[in-house]
Amino acid sequence: MHVGQLAVSPETVRALVDEQFPAWRELPVRRVDSRGTVNAIFRIGERLAARFPLQPGDADATRRQLAAEADRARELLGRTRFPTPQPVALGEPGAGFPLPWSVQTWVPGTVATEADPGVALARDLAEFIRDVRALDTRGRTFSGTGRGGDLRAHEAWVQTCFRRSEPFLDVPRLRRTWRDLRELPRGSTRDVMTHGDLIPDNLLVSGGRLAGVIDVGGLGPADPALDLVVAWHLFDAGPRRALREALGCDDLEWQRGAAWAFVQAVGLVWYYAESNPGMSELGRRTLERLLGEG
Repeated sequence: MHVGQLAVSPETVRALVDEQFPAWRELPVRRVDSRGTVNAIFRIGERLAARFPLQPGDADATRRQLAAEADRARELLGRTRFPTPQPVALGEPGAGFPLPWSVQTWVPGTVATEADPGVALARDLAEFIRDVRALDTRGRTFSGTGRGGDLRAHEAWVQTCFRRSEPFLDVPRLRRTWRDLRELPRGSTRDVMTHGDLIPDNLLVSGGRLAGVIDVGGLGPADPALDLVVAWHLFDAGPRRALREALGCDDLEWQRGAAWAFVQAVGLVWYYAESNPGMSELGRRTLERLLGEG
């Protein structure tokens, strides 16, 4: 999916586990099929999941990043009734794999993309978003270059996406939509805590209800509208309205949620067109919902 992407085999994972965590030597190791773009995931027994970064990088920087992600996961743990992963261990490079890696608890459930998302799931997600927003920012505010700050800061990226999307999408229509979305103001809205990446692949369901939320390492302060991306990534019109009503979003916050979904989706279509068709299709479907509302 990425230039220079690292390869991780079950044999490599087996060797790393046996060497660094001998207590788990008797537990089976198996790859998890996923549309994930950041980590290769392997189950260790029934209760653990190991995550291996796919993109090359500096080992020390990766170790710091994984430690920070673990801290964020602990910050959320137990603060919502919906299960989230618990950090367990940090592995080191070895057996031909050049970077640190992490182990966390396995959260059971079916990825939301494989379910039929309805109003009950929308209301559960509204509750989760409220739970996250209720976390204390401890004076922290948005920092960095990712989604969740100033929409206009993403202008160069979006323009790149438009150029690369010519073979796949109605780019003139997307440009007209973006011209309106990028100018949406924040007003006096303060940063709140957000999950940061509420795409369907990070949501687990059971019986049509939310069974867990994963990939919580991006937890942090941002525009409250950032987690509203799930409204367009996952839901059709009826459940989407239910989510909005449950959260009590005003027009401006709701529109900024659409803008953040646009920024994410417009990059998924072309970037993953060949390497991860499922993720590319997610972006296309999200844009169709956004344009349909326009």
